[in-house]
Amino acid sequence: MRALVVKAHPVEDSFCAATTRAVVEGLDAGGASVDLADLYAEGFQPLMTREDRLLYHAIPENRALAQGFAERLEAADALVMVFPTWINGPPSMLKGWLEKVMLPGLAFDLGPYRPKLRHLKLVAGVTTYGGSRLRNAIAGDASRKMATRLVPAYTGWRAKRRYFALYGIDLSTPDQRTAFLDRVREGMKALA
Repeated sequence: MRALVVKAHPVEDSFCAATTRAVVEGLDAGGASVDLADLYAEGFQPLMTREDRLLYHAIPENRALAQGFAERLEAADALVMVFPTWINGPPSMLKGWLEKVMLPGLAFDLGPYRPKLRHLKLVAGVTTYGGSRLRNAIAGDASRKMATRLVPAYTGWRAKRRYFALYGIDLSTPDQRTAFLDRVREGMKALA
C-alpha cells in the first residue's frame, strides 16, 4: 500500500506531530510505503484567490492549484489526514488543501457527477479535540464528517473509512495520550 499522509499543524513539536509519527510508524510496520506531506513545512498556500477560483473548473489547467499534490494523490492507495480540530473543524490549512486538491477532473467529474478517486482503498482521519465527543456532536462534528463522509464520497464509497479521535486533549493525562498514540500506531499497522 502507498499512503499519502497529510499533516496540518504549524508547530513541529506538537502532539499532532507525535500523532503523525505514530501514523507513519504504524504504516511502516504494516509494510506500507509513506509519502508524508507536511502542509506547513512544504509551504502549501491554502488561500483560494480570485484567480484560483476562476481556474477551478478549467480542466486540466486547474491541476496547477494542487501545487504538485495531484500526482501524489493519484499515486496513493490510501489518504490519511492528521490534524487538530479547532473550533469544531479542521484547520484552514487542511480545508484549503481539500479545496485546491479535490478538483473537477481530479477528484470528480461534473455533469453528471462521478467520483474519480476510486483507486483509494482507505481514507482515514486522525485528530484531537479540545472538547468532549458530545459537545462536538452537538456542534455537528465537521472534522468527523469531512474524514468519513466528504472525502470518501470522492472514492465512490469504495474506500475503507477509519477515524481516530482523542477528545478532551486539553485535560488529558500523559497516560491517555500515550494510549491514543498506541491505538493509532496499531490501527495504522492493521490497515496497511
